[in-house]
Parts: sequence; C-alpha cells; structure tokens
Amino acid sequence: MPSITETSSSRTPSTIVQRNGRLLVLTIAATFVVLRAILHLSPNSDFDVAGYNIHHLFTGILFIVAGGVPLAIFRGSTRRMDAALVIFGVGLGMTLDEWIYLIATDGTNASYLLPVSFWGGVAVVSVACVYAIVLIAARTRPPRQHESG
Repeated sequence: MPSITETSSSRTPSTIVQRNGRLLVLTIAATFVVLRAILHLSPNSDFDVAGYNIHHLFTGILFIVAGGVPLAIFRGSTRRMDAALVIFGVGLGMTLDEWIYLIATDGTNASYLLPVSFWGGVAVVSVACVYAIVLIAARTRPPRQHESG
C-alpha cells in the first residue's frame, strides 16, 4: 500500500483503485461497527434539532453529498480526495446502518437494538462492501489473453 507521503505520480491507476477501494470498504464497515457499539452502550442518545429527532441516516446523506460531490467532479489521488472518500464512506455507513431499521421498525430507540435492525444493517453494509470489492477486482484484474486461431 502506498504511503501517505507518496505523490499521485508515483502510484499506478491499479494501486490507486485498490487503495481507494480498501479505504472505502474499511470506512463503511468501521462506521457501522462504531455506530452500533456506541448506540448499544447508550441506546437513548438522540440528535435533536428544533424538537426534531435527526436519525443518522439523514446526517449520513449530508456526509455522502459533502464527500461524493468532490469525488464526482475532481480526479486524482491527493489527501483532500482521500478525505472526501472517507467522508463519503462514513456517510454511506451511517445511511446504510439505518436503512432497514427505518423501513422495518417503528424507528424508536428500542427498535434500533432489535435483531431485524442489526441484521438488516449487516446485510446492506455487506452488500455495499462486496459491491465495492467486485468493482475493485474488475478494475484491477489483468487483461485477458486472446487466443489467435
């Protein structure tokens, strides 16, 4: 894995894809684990604004926008792009964690701790991570040798 001090000119496109993919998968998974651990230890922690309970799904959407827009517009491998990728991954982790929970339960703090919420989160986070891994593998696989005949 390239060091943090390496410049983008010393990285090949394949190593950049692998590094970015690992960073994204790690960030999504770590966000899910950290959120679940914190909210398991303190299940009645709420983020309220003007009397409205703001689920981390909605905060995650803001992170997805903040990180995703620069990733969609700019190209390259810089610390700023790495930061955008981490912000994007955190947002995905936050959003995917609550997606099944808000669909399949009544959205209460107690429901967040239900198995359907946990396993739903595991499922959608896993699908996102596997999707990223498949894309990495497809992009970094060596070209096929065509037989002439």
